[in-house]
Amino acid sequence: MDLNGQVILVTGGTGSFGRKFVEVVLGRYQPRKLIIFSRDELKQSEMRQQFPDAGSSPMRYFVGDVRDKERLYRAMNGVDIVVHAAALKQVPSCEYNPFEAVKTNVIGAQNVIDAAIDCNVKKVMAISTDKAVNPVNIYGATKLCAEKMFVDGNSYSSEGRCRFACSRYGNVVGSRGSVLPVFREQAKKGMVTITDERMTRFWLTLQQGVEFVINCIGLMHGGEVFVPKIPSVRITELARVIAPKARMEFVGIRPGEKIHESLIAEDETRYTVELDDMFVIGPPDPSWGRTYFPAGRALKDGFRYTSDNNPHWLTTEELQVLVEKA
Repeated sequence: MDLNGQVILVTGGTGSFGRKFVEVVLGRYQPRKLIIFSRDELKQSEMRQQFPDAGSSPMRYFVGDVRDKERLYRAMNGVDIVVHAAALKQVPSCEYNPFEAVKTNVIGAQNVIDAAIDCNVKKVMAISTDKAVNPVNIYGATKLCAEKMFVDGNSYSSEGRCRFACSRYGNVVGSRGSVLPVFREQAKKGMVTITDERMTRFWLTLQQGVEFVINCIGLMHGGEVFVPKIPSVRITELARVIAPKARMEFVGIRPGEKIHESLIAEDETRYTVELDDMFVIGPPDPSWGRTYFPAGRALKDGFRYTSDNNPHWLTTEELQVLVEKA
């Protein structure tokens, strides 16, 4: 996707994804404007030190919350592309504060969709999660709801120019909330806590996540959920790499936690195609027109893409490299 000359807005732009997105975009392209929309003025101030908005810089910083539709309307005026990364993401926090998760992850998604349509935004890419597949926690349920809303946002846009799609992927190495800093801190005390020894997760780097999203913005027609082909990791193996001398203590699964995560559910395979480096989940019954990926290959009945049946597993050596860079 060529982002040169585009006006881009990133909701939740002071988070791990947003900061890396800005780094990549400014390093490769010359956007006309790159707008950070987030509610934390301190994080914006810190981010401004790395990516200043003075002089000829394309950077702009808007303090605002996706719960505030009027502020979104003002921020999206003249915007070409929206990357929606704002969300409440911590599973335990969302379990304890479900109403707040709904306000940000669901009502906030509706506000982004309404504002984007009315402000004539060209493309909106929403960042989703593997936890939206067959969800067992509030966070996953709200993200599933948001996915459905963004896909069907194309119906509300209808013949208008605004198109919506989603990128769905797994755990991100080194992001806020990642288990890496937890294991590193616990390693100092000689013991790491793991909820269940069978646990597996999909894994990718921030760089990979950002590049995937940028690529998908270029590919999207509207209504797709893009899923990258990424490796899996056993959490016990990750703990051994980070803290090889520490003892492991298994403390039991937390509320809302899965042993294995899914990126594609079995029931989604009927309208999913496989490309060399990703899967594309199409809308089951779009009213605004079909999406087309002629190079895509149909999936076999019963296919599911889960972290425990993934053909690609990170080796110990690959894990060590990732951990060192994170």
